[in-house]
Amino acid sequence: MATCGRGCVPAVRFCQRLNRLKTLDDDLMVTSMKRCLTMVDLALLGVGGMVGSGLYVLTGTVAKDTAGPAVVLSFLIAGIASLMAALCYAEFGARVPRTGSAYMFTYVSCGEIWAFLIGWNVVLEYMIGGAAVARAWSGYLDSMFNHTIQNYTENHIMKWNVPYIAHYPDLLAAGILVVATIFITFGVRVSSWLNHIFSAVSLVVILFILVFGFVLADPVNWSQKEGGFAPFGVSGVMAGTATCFYAFVGFDVIAASSEEAKNPQRAIPMATAISLCMAATAYILVSTVLTLMVPWHSLDPNSALSDAFFRRGYSWAGYIVAVGSICAMNTVLLSNLFSLPRIVYAMAEDGLFFAFFAKVNPVTKVPVNAILVFGLLMAVMALIFDLEALVQFLSIGTLLAYTFVAASVIVLRFQPEKEKTSSKANSTTSPNTNYNPEPSPEASESQIIAQDSGELKEYESFSDKLQLVEMQKTRERSAPGVLKARWEPYLGRVLGNFEPGEVVAFSVLAVMVSSVSLCAVFVFGSNQLQLPTWSFAVLIVVFGSTFLLSLVVIYAHEPHINTKTFQVPLVPFIPGASILMNVFLMLKLSPMTWIRFTVWVAAGKITSTNGTNMCCVRTMCYVPQTRPVNQTSCQTELELLHSMVEILCLLT
Repeated sequence: MATCGRGCVPAVRFCQRLNRLKTLDDDLMVTSMKRCLTMVDLALLGVGGMVGSGLYVLTGTVAKDTAGPAVVLSFLIAGIASLMAALCYAEFGARVPRTGSAYMFTYVSCGEIWAFLIGWNVVLEYMIGGAAVARAWSGYLDSMFNHTIQNYTENHIMKWNVPYIAHYPDLLAAGILVVATIFITFGVRVSSWLNHIFSAVSLVVILFILVFGFVLADPVNWSQKEGGFAPFGVSGVMAGTATCFYAFVGFDVIAASSEEAKNPQRAIPMATAISLCMAATAYILVSTVLTLMVPWHSLDPNSALSDAFFRRGYSWAGYIVAVGSICAMNTVLLSNLFSLPRIVYAMAEDGLFFAFFAKVNPVTKVPVNAILVFGLLMAVMALIFDLEALVQFLSIGTLLAYTFVAASVIVLRFQPEKEKTSSKANSTTSPNTNYNPEPSPEASESQIIAQDSGELKEYESFSDKLQLVEMQKTRERSAPGVLKARWEPYLGRVLGNFEPGEVVAFSVLAVMVSSVSLCAVFVFGSNQLQLPTWSFAVLIVVFGSTFLLSLVVIYAHEPHINTKTFQVPLVPFIPGASILMNVFLMLKLSPMTWIRFTVWVAAGKITSTNGTNMCCVRTMCYVPQTRPVNQTSCQTELELLHSMVEILCLLT
């Protein structure tokens, strides 16, 4: 038995460390970075991350192939769905003003292993997103000059025929990434001003498209003669919504910049709401103008807006649109290059990645090592991979991050507060450790009441003692994670004996499982599984009821009320709806995307282990016995490595 107990201890400790939560400092505003971003800076970063190539390419593609003129409704619904995820990011960005975005939010609420999973996949998303935008930028610019750059590269430099990579090296795409990377290393102010310039040009071009486009609008293009407003029906609108949802991916750059914001508690929520509203307005109005200018079935999916002006006889307007498109792609490129190094920096600072990336330049106050290395990696990807191969990797990491952030909002909202011990009290204890007087009950009661009233008073009457008991019971009943008083007659016998927050944690797990099951039935039930109608209906009712009941059970508990920072309204229903939407979109992805996702996660685990080993060599394999609250990243990972070594030794 002793041997078994000794063997189980390292394994239990290893599992605990995988799920341990990140401990934050008391003063979250202290940082090695420079807090200089205003609400306007953050809002323009968010707009730049969302309004890019999607405005000039995605609108035409969805309108022609999926929804027709009803693409307007698709963008509206997608904007509302994105708003639910954005609100969750806004709450965390205001409450935890640290760089890292979804990775950091998951670490403080769900645990280390889930944080690494999210962070590693978000890194991949940013790398592929930046490389894909660079390829699109290069292709768009090259098309304006009749593909002169591509022809010259293939004829005089290099051309290859290798599966899964581009037919020729895109030197222009790699070059723009290298130039942008150099500018990003100059500091956050330089990055912000560059984004301001490109965003201003892009917004001016969008205003030009709207004004001139409405002048050229023809309502006949929405008539039954051309197929009507919704030629593909409701199914086409919903299919278009799933595609248009990805147009709003990019608002998380605001949360990733929270450690460099001047007033994150106010600026992060405001900038998130403003940027999302501006992006949604731009997408809805531009898609309206586009489908009114020319018939939806004659749109060019590759360059719909510029081609629409060419068709109406205004070729000069098409060139203005092309300039706006290139500027919009530049803002998305800067957004990716701005966010990616900060995610890597946060992971490295916590010991989940190479410590080399945790260094901040003392002059520019940015993680230069992470910017240079991952900017060059992004350039290499843009050099050798074509746009189609890159796009196939996208989406799953972002949707997974949205899901975990929404779940983390629910967990933290109903998490009981931890008691903090006063350091002053510990430091002013008497030197005589043998003397430990027992306080009288009267003194203890007076002290508790004094804490509630704010001043020292003596209460000795029986009525005052009854008041003390009632105050204590009221405080316990209103604590976060405790069953609400009005729900006790209905759920008290079943849920009343659990620890605060325990039922909520299990209910969040039930929400996740039921949402996956419900969406799986919707996506695969009819075609792949070929379920009969009665079983399809039964599964929908069972999983749908489980999902709703889990949300109701969570709602039946006392939430944490925080009046200092922004909080998502209607919790847990808005985060629950966001989880359901994200899971549905993830299950709509191709099987190859999931295979690539699995391979990337495995590669991340190997990289994390190598980073730990390097940290071990650098610190002479020193393994601390206890972990203080603010421990360095190397010591944190050495504890994890130490537990793994103990398990291996016991097994052998």
